[in-house]
Amino acid sequence: QVFGTGLTSTAEDFGSQGEAPSHPQLLDWLAVEFRESAWDMKHIFRLMLTSATYRQQARTNQLKIKKDPNNRLVSRGPRFRMDGEMVRDHALAASGLLSRRVGGSSVKPYQPSGVWEAVAMDGSNTRFYQQGSGTDLYRRSLYTFWKRAAPPPGLLLFNAPTREECTVRRERTNTPLQALLTLNGTQFFEAARHLAQRSMHSSHVLEERLNFMTFHLLSRFLQKDEREVVRGAYEDYLQFYVTHDEEAKKALSVGDSKPDGALPQAEFAAWTMVANQLMNLDEVLNK
Repeated sequence: QVFGTGLTSTAEDFGSQGEAPSHPQLLDWLAVEFRESAWDMKHIFRLMLTSATYRQQARTNQLKIKKDPNNRLVSRGPRFRMDGEMVRDHALAASGLLSRRVGGSSVKPYQPSGVWEAVAMDGSNTRFYQQGSGTDLYRRSLYTFWKRAAPPPGLLLFNAPTREECTVRRERTNTPLQALLTLNGTQFFEAARHLAQRSMHSSHVLEERLNFMTFHLLSRFLQKDEREVVRGAYEDYLQFYVTHDEEAKKALSVGDSKPDGALPQAEFAAWTMVANQLMNLDEVLNK
């Protein structure tokens, strides 16, 4: 979960057919530390995340590739695509839509119509999907209602298990459907619009608005050459939406949350598309 690959790459098989630990002494030390910290999960996670090993850059060179091609010796920082729940939660958190309420009943966020009906029996009490409303749409993915016969399709696209059996290690794939979801899915496009709205409220200066977006998405500001690309995209979007009022209105109407009608429509739609573009960078989807 932290480094992308465990101390053994076959965490689902600790038997004779599984891989031996790459760092057996470290495994022993962590086991003792976990026990002596009274099984404190937060302590163990903090210990790993603040370690010099984890905080290495993910950049590599020919020597590291030759000696440690799969990064099993952790010669560089980990870099891998986040799990589906994290991809969704990060988009909501960066946009400011995420509900930070803890606990409570399961919720039903956006989902394509007909998924439950296709597999449900006539008398089932979960035959029809009744989408939630208000802050229920923006709860952490942990609280999403799970129907085992028809799991949330947005999470399945990012390799979430069906929960029909115990899954210790998830697969990670890269498919066009994932890109289609993060570019066009209601939850993600609405998050892009909300991030654009917040950036427009933060300043009237283009560069400062861009800084607001990239800081919340990437935890950094763009470099000069990156800024030129994004600025060019913004100008192209703005030029399009200035002459296409209906398209601008359509872009701003995605999702249940209401857009700020006081903001200039064409400019708002253009910033929404910029946010949508930035949210789909590999750097955003990977940790």
